[in-house]
Amino acid sequence: MAEVSNDLIFEVLKQVQQRLDRVDHKIDEIKSELNALRGHQISMQQDVQNVYGILGRFDVRFDHIERRLEITEAPAT
Repeated sequence: MAEVSNDLIFEVLKQVQQRLDRVDHKIDEIKSELNALRGHQISMQQDVQNVYGILGRFDVRFDHIERRLEITEAPAT
């Protein structure tokens, strides 16, 4: 069996530490990207809510215009 020296263990541990540092860096990058995506998603949700609000107001206005012009559809009997 090969002799395991402290120097060999130290070199392996240094390599492991370097790899862990790279992994930590990549995880930090992924976190930043996820936070950016989360921000975009929140903005899109707010935009959709604004569109729904605007459409709701138009629906009310159209109903008012139809009643005023007396062009509402009669209920089917």
